[in-house]
Amino acid sequence: MTRSRANPGGIADVLSVLGPEVQPYRGRKPPWFKVPAPGGPKYRELHRLIEAENLHTVCQEAACPNIGECWQRGTATFMILGDTCTRRCGFCNVKTGKPTWNDPLEAARVARSVARMNLRHAVITSVDRDDLPDYGAGAFVGVIRQIRRQAPRCQVEVLTPDFRGEEMPLAKVIAEKPDVFNHNVEVVPRLYPVARRGSTFERSTRVLRNAKEMGGDQLTTKSGLMVGLGESFEEMVDTLGRLREHHVQVITVGQYLRPTERHLPIVRYWHPEEFARLEQAAYALGFDHVAAGPLVRSSYHADQHVPQSEPGAGPVARAASA
Repeated sequence: MTRSRANPGGIADVLSVLGPEVQPYRGRKPPWFKVPAPGGPKYRELHRLIEAENLHTVCQEAACPNIGECWQRGTATFMILGDTCTRRCGFCNVKTGKPTWNDPLEAARVARSVARMNLRHAVITSVDRDDLPDYGAGAFVGVIRQIRRQAPRCQVEVLTPDFRGEEMPLAKVIAEKPDVFNHNVEVVPRLYPVARRGSTFERSTRVLRNAKEMGGDQLTTKSGLMVGLGESFEEMVDTLGRLREHHVQVITVGQYLRPTERHLPIVRYWHPEEFARLEQAAYALGFDHVAAGPLVRSSYHADQHVPQSEPGAGPVARAASA
C-alpha cells in the first residue's frame, strides 16, 4: 500500500480556474502569522496521552498553526478512522491512499481521553472513508455513545465528511444527538474543481441542510471556509449567503496556508481588516456565531462557538441559559 501526502493541484490547476492574469503569491508571510512554538506542560501532557492511546488528531495531521495554543489550553480535535484519506483535496496535508485502519476499541479510547482531559467540548472528525459501506458513520456513532457514557457533561461536536451525499449514514449520526454538526464547504463553489476534487458544493450544502432538518432545534449546524486561493470578497459573501439559505448557524473563516510545495499555491494573504469585514457581513446575513481571522480554523476555540449548557440541550435551551 502506498501512503503519500502528495495531493494534486498546482499553479497550472489554479490558473486554469482563475485565469492566467492571476499569479501565486511569492513573498513572505505577513507578520500577523507569527505564533509561539508548541510547548508547555499541558501541551506535553496531552501529547503523551494521545500517543499512549494510539490516537490521531487533526491538529497534527493537518499541521494546524494553532496546535501549541489549543493543546496548552487542553483542547484537541480527535481524528478517528485512521490517518489515511481516500480523497485528494488540493489544500489538505492529511495522507492519501488506501486506508487499513480498523480498530473496534477506538471509540472507547477517544472517550477515555476526553474524560481524562476533563473537556467541556470535544470535536470529533475523521478522514474520508469512501471505502466503507457507511462511509464511516458508524464510527461517529460509536464515539458519541462512548463520550456520553464516559464524559456525560462534555458537549460533542462532530465534523464529518459528506458521506457521498447519502442520507442514511447522516441520519445514523444525527440520531445520536450531537450538540453540533459541522461539515466544512472549505472554498467558494468556483474553486471546487481544484480544491475539492471528488466533492461538490451542492452536495455539501445539501448535507448541512439535511442535518438541520433531521436534528431540528436540538442541533447547531456549522461550516467553515478558507480564503487565499483567489476568491473575491463578493464571492465569499455570496457563499455565506448560500450557507445561510441551508440553515447553517455557525461559520468559521480562516486563511489558507500551503502545507508543502506539492499543494495548491497561495494567491494572496487576506488582511485582518478584511476578515473583520467578512465577520460583519456574516452577522448581517443572520449567523448566530462567526469566527473570522487569519489563524481561525474550524475547530479553533470551538467551545466558544456555542454557549455552554447541558449536553444535548440544543440552541434553544442554551440561549435560555445564557
